[in-house]
Amino acid sequence: MTIDPLPAANPRKTRGVRHLGPVDIAPLRDAVMAIPQTVWREENACKPNRFEALGETRHMVFRFVDSVLDWRRSHDRSAWPQWRDLVEPVLAQAVASYGYRQAAFPRVMLAAMPPGGVIHPHVDANLAAKWPHKIHVPILTNPKVVSFFGGAPHFFPPGEAVEVDNLGPHWVRNDGDTDRVHLIFEYYDTEQAEPAWLAKPARDTVR
Repeated sequence: MTIDPLPAANPRKTRGVRHLGPVDIAPLRDAVMAIPQTVWREENACKPNRFEALGETRHMVFRFVDSVLDWRRSHDRSAWPQWRDLVEPVLAQAVASYGYRQAAFPRVMLAAMPPGGVIHPHVDANLAAKWPHKIHVPILTNPKVVSFFGGAPHFFPPGEAVEVDNLGPHWVRNDGDTDRVHLIFEYYDTEQAEPAWLAKPARDTVR
């Protein structure tokens, strides 16, 4: 019996860590620091990204894919109108080096990891994660946060945008005594040719 190969990832994605440079996070950081704990709890309670590997990490999700099988269709969530003017300038600065003329941000969120928190080793296995770049912008952090991507541990300082390999094994640990809050988002070139496997039924490509 012939078994179809797993869907190929976007060849433009990093296989390790790609440093994108500094961005101005000051207005966004001030707003994040002012988020009441009640709001964090409410947003986390209704988040669409409930994956066991994320542990106690809380999320405020601004945009999300309609289906984890396809990155090309996504939607705004209820918090986006309030945060859009603060988040969009950070997104634009972070992705400037890619030079894409027409692009999209299918998933955008804040992720808060408490002291002692762990994101367990995993890979982003859903099909919608295969194509977009996965980008982190640290908003709040501390030197004892360890992020393992591309086979090595890293410390990502505040305001330094990085693309990470979400398709390889990765994990995060906060050994400090303060929260680690990242702006995390996906980004892709809508003018790039789509992979041939998109034409196949989802049941033939999910493993």
